[in-house]
Amino acid sequence: MELLRTGLDFLLHLDKHLLEIIQNYGAGTYLILFVIVFCETGLVVTPFLPGDSLLFAAGAFAATGSLNLWLVIGLLAVAAVLGDSVNYGIGYLLRKRLAEKGRLPLVKQKHLDKTHAFYEKYGAKTLVIARFVPIVRTFAPFVAGIGEMSYGKFMAYNVVGGIGWVLICTIAGYFFGNLPAVKENFSLVILGIIVVSVLPAVIEIVRAWRTRATAKP
Repeated sequence: MELLRTGLDFLLHLDKHLLEIIQNYGAGTYLILFVIVFCETGLVVTPFLPGDSLLFAAGAFAATGSLNLWLVIGLLAVAAVLGDSVNYGIGYLLRKRLAEKGRLPLVKQKHLDKTHAFYEKYGAKTLVIARFVPIVRTFAPFVAGIGEMSYGKFMAYNVVGGIGWVLICTIAGYFFGNLPAVKENFSLVILGIIVVSVLPAVIEIVRAWRTRATAKP
């Protein structure tokens, strides 16, 4: 419970915590950001790490001169693409075990089911669309590996999605993160980003529930 409370505090007060990280670690901040983005996209056991909100906050600090904008974009785009590649590889290696056991330890089946539903609706484009949907973003490359999507096709969508996601979220933070209204209500803005990011997944879940309810006699 304490870990959850700490994680929630970090997420909702990214402006304060990221400032502390910059002040304490200087150039090492880039490595910390790289590791967080890599783990959020590359490890199916860490979907709770900040993604969109962290990129937005990093862009906001780049606008003040605390971070270099293009270095942030370049490094985090590499982290996003590399993370998805590792996640795909893990899914590919574990596909046989999943087929035999029907489930995987430490991986919530509902997250896999939700991602499968996205693939059914959007196909390979899921790898791009999912970049902007927490949880699904982490599981999409993993499911692509399990489904043995061709690596060339996967990498094409991976690169486009990774660069696009980092670029859009960071640039948004750069231009809007330091507006007085945003700075004074940063926690609410971050919460809003999370809600907007999760909304597509919620809509899909509601649609699926209504479809099942309608199909019942």
